Amino acid sequence: MKTTNKVPYVNLSRQWETEKQELLPVIESILGSGNYIGGDQVSKFEESVAKLCGVKYAVALNSGTDALMSGLAAIGVRPGDEVITPPNSFIASTAAVVHLKAVPVFVDVCDDQNIDPGKIEKAITKKTKAIMPVHLTGRVASMDEILRISEKYSIPIIEDAAQSIGSKWSGRTSGSFGAVGCFSTHPLKNLNACGDGGFLTTNDEKIYQNVSRYRNHGLVDRNTVEFFGLVSRMDALQAGILNFRIGKLPELIQARRANAEAYKKLLDRNFVYIPEDKPEEFNTFHTFVIQVDKRDELKNRLAELGVETSIHYPIPIHLQPASRSLGYKAGDFPVVEEQSRRILTLPIHQFLKREELEFVAESVNKFYKG
Repeated sequence: MKTTNKVPYVNLSRQWETEKQELLPVIESILGSGNYIGGDQVSKFEESVAKLCGVKYAVALNSGTDALMSGLAAIGVRPGDEVITPPNSFIASTAAVVHLKAVPVFVDVCDDQNIDPGKIEKAITKKTKAIMPVHLTGRVASMDEILRISEKYSIPIIEDAAQSIGSKWSGRTSGSFGAVGCFSTHPLKNLNACGDGGFLTTNDEKIYQNVSRYRNHGLVDRNTVEFFGLVSRMDALQAGILNFRIGKLPELIQARRANAEAYKKLLDRNFVYIPEDKPEEFNTFHTFVIQVDKRDELKNRLAELGVETSIHYPIPIHLQPASRSLGYKAGDFPVVEEQSRRILTLPIHQFLKREELEFVAESVNKFYKG
């Protein structure tokens, strides 16, 4: 299989080409309405994602990071409290904890890159206020055991579900397990806006009301401030785009899952490790991450062939310069650290053509077989 074209890691321009005839009237309607903040588009989006996630409430926000910060604050995380989470996520997971002047307490992960439930209990102290699993790559963490621990110690769960819209564990949807679920609608996410955005899910009416006001200065009405909040509103334009795209989400997920299955069949498992989906999992494949020897050499070779790849993430959070004050060191989380040297993310997007996918797989196999 040969291709003379580049294989992009993502293809947002191709997404626009397929959507613009339907999406342009939506955009024009919103711009013509003059209603740019809040309103029907935002309310409709909140209702739609709440239904999708199987919860009572959703609050639209301006980023996944604000969803994490708002969610942590809403469940009572305060300065000095500890939050258990893995160190192999995007930096926003830990940053949200630190910005609240709380303390991230890291635990290692399993072969599938998700938090290891068997290591959570040992990390619990009297200061533990929350457990924050990260559903990395579109794969929901092993929630049965995490829920058991949460109930045993009466510690709430906050899900970092930024990468897992529509993913499931034992039939339950991501964002429905914890006291809150936190999502991103960044342009690279499966359900993507044309700018920053995010939302929070919950079944708790008090949390819903609190975050709904917190995102809008803490205003009860135009002239009354109940508490000092911030500005973290999703604008109507992004909500309208998301309302359009949420209808396309099942088709998008199906395409990504099909691409993942094709990779699994084509890639040589003698050289490429791919975590197997558990029977309880429904993986939506925000990313398709393989684990390989000579990762950097392979990445460079693929780049020479026109194949764009990424690494999620090359430097674990506990080894970042910003984390020095947390007191961690190399060797503290051996699974995360070993994976950070071996993980490589291949193109998986829904616009990936079959010949492009086959070229990627063939190129990987050829690199190892010679």
